[in-house]
Amino acid sequence: MEINDKIRAKVESLPTTPGVYRWKDKNGRVIYVGKAVNLKNRVRSYVRDDKNRSPKVAAMMRHAEDLDITMTGTEMEALILECNLIKELHPKYNISLRDDKSYPYVKITTGEEWPRIFITRNIKRDGRSKYYGPFTDVGALRETLRLLRRVYPIRTCRNMNVSRPCLQYHLKLCAAPCGNYVSHEDYGKYVQSICDLFEGKSTELVKMIQANMETAAANMEFEKAAMYRDQWRAVKSVQERQNIIAKEGDFDVIGMARNKNHTGFEIFYIRYGRMIGKENFHISDTEHESDDSLMTAFIKDFYGSKTSSIPKEIILPLTIKEANLLAVWLTGVRKSEVKIYVPERGFKRRIKDMAQENAEKYLKDKKLQWEYQSAREEGAVIKLQEILHLPRRPERMECFDISHNQGAETTGSMVVFENGRPNKKEYRKFKLQTTQGMPDDFKSMAEVMSRRYGNEKDWAIPDLIVLDGGLGQLHAALPVIRACGVTAPVIGLAKRMEEIYVEGSSEPIIIDHREPALQLLQYIRDESHRFVISYHRKWIAKRNAQSILDHIEGIGPKRRNALWHAFRTLDDMKKATIEELNQVAGMNKKSAENVYRFFRMSKEDKGAVTHFIVNKQ
Repeated sequence: MEINDKIRAKVESLPTTPGVYRWKDKNGRVIYVGKAVNLKNRVRSYVRDDKNRSPKVAAMMRHAEDLDITMTGTEMEALILECNLIKELHPKYNISLRDDKSYPYVKITTGEEWPRIFITRNIKRDGRSKYYGPFTDVGALRETLRLLRRVYPIRTCRNMNVSRPCLQYHLKLCAAPCGNYVSHEDYGKYVQSICDLFEGKSTELVKMIQANMETAAANMEFEKAAMYRDQWRAVKSVQERQNIIAKEGDFDVIGMARNKNHTGFEIFYIRYGRMIGKENFHISDTEHESDDSLMTAFIKDFYGSKTSSIPKEIILPLTIKEANLLAVWLTGVRKSEVKIYVPERGFKRRIKDMAQENAEKYLKDKKLQWEYQSAREEGAVIKLQEILHLPRRPERMECFDISHNQGAETTGSMVVFENGRPNKKEYRKFKLQTTQGMPDDFKSMAEVMSRRYGNEKDWAIPDLIVLDGGLGQLHAALPVIRACGVTAPVIGLAKRMEEIYVEGSSEPIIIDHREPALQLLQYIRDESHRFVISYHRKWIAKRNAQSILDHIEGIGPKRRNALWHAFRTLDDMKKATIEELNQVAGMNKKSAENVYRFFRMSKEDKGAVTHFIVNKQ
């Protein structure tokens, strides 16, 4: 392994204090962030000739071209800085999580004089609110909140600075604290009743709904009974996720399972002695990582994020070296003591074992899902070769699409699929030049083909070229592709009936909509459409965000800001003379004349100037 002299010199001059180090690639991008108790000893281990180093570290060091460090006073400061940098920079070789789901929480703003209740996915640890969750059945949660607001009329508005109560009061959905129509004592009882429900401390609401349901059924008011039944199910659905497992407790239980190159995590959320939810995560490329390093990285990543609530206790399936250090760090974040440990006996050990079993089951199910998906994708590629009579398996497919706004801002996209999966690193976008202002999809497609297959000689040649469109797009693109010397098969996929047009035939090929081969083509076509629309919208947004002054020759950001500072309104600027414009800081006579003439042009002339400036940019 070759280490450049610049890195070796830096390593030898490193201090022996705690700190954070950052490896960078040739472009100056940070590819790895780590912490160390002794910077010199830790970083020196990367530049030694070690045949037993993990493949990930070996690959990282092949790309490492520079080193940067930040010294800290203590190891705790280094840990905090490391977590912040990883969250901000997302280095390539640091372990990152792939979250399966994002669950909502119920937030009650107990820090406000008149608290509110609503659903959120962002948790702010300011001590001014109570959070309950996470919940997995969002529909049942929303229905429960609607019911709670009818029974306990607390406010939903953000602003209480009003002259009179709003419609919610007249609908009996709010007690109108903004008009002092309710006392603090009664309002506090409403809020406490809601908290009791989510904490599982009260069943008054459930009993009331059940009684209403039975009364309506006895009176043969079956529609009302069905409505109460749905309400009862919604509330029970929320409460069912709070199964009692202890008399008290506020902790998370983490299970971890490994399978070759993948690691799965299962987290049980225990609040007020009840399990209120769980989440799954998986990490890839972990074959050469130790259990200790994986669990440590997981805790840093998960509890260092803004969406994670930190409990009083975190129960792990194994002992990790940095448990005490992490506990001190999380204690500082939570503002109260946090314990990290492995229980040896009792019900917490049973819960730990249950989380471990669930993690193993989760990873096993994931493995089956990956195997099925891989077989399906590979099968679709093989079937596509058979249906289209392709000379070789279409392992690399490129798909193109065009987007414009009545001929303006015409853009093109290319998406790449390899072995049935998108390779987003290979995606390309095109800002077209020959058809700006002219809505001509065929000519636009021909330009994209010329730029892709005529200009980009270093790009890989695909096994199949897919065009979003029918016979017209195919006829427009084929001559250009063949003139560039590319012999790969070309097809057009029309949207109306999903017909497939191939070279040399005007009759389309029709494939059953249930066939995975067609679904693969639809996937790549839809992906190209999504990509080009996204780029097209960004271009329009950028154009719309421009100031009218940006279309005047000689006016850049500095002069534009100076003009807006000198003239408070656009009308004042339009009325200004050349001499007045010339007196603005940074302006000269030529630029002042350009501004003066621009405001006195006709609409047609302004449009022509604007079009020229945009295309020039």
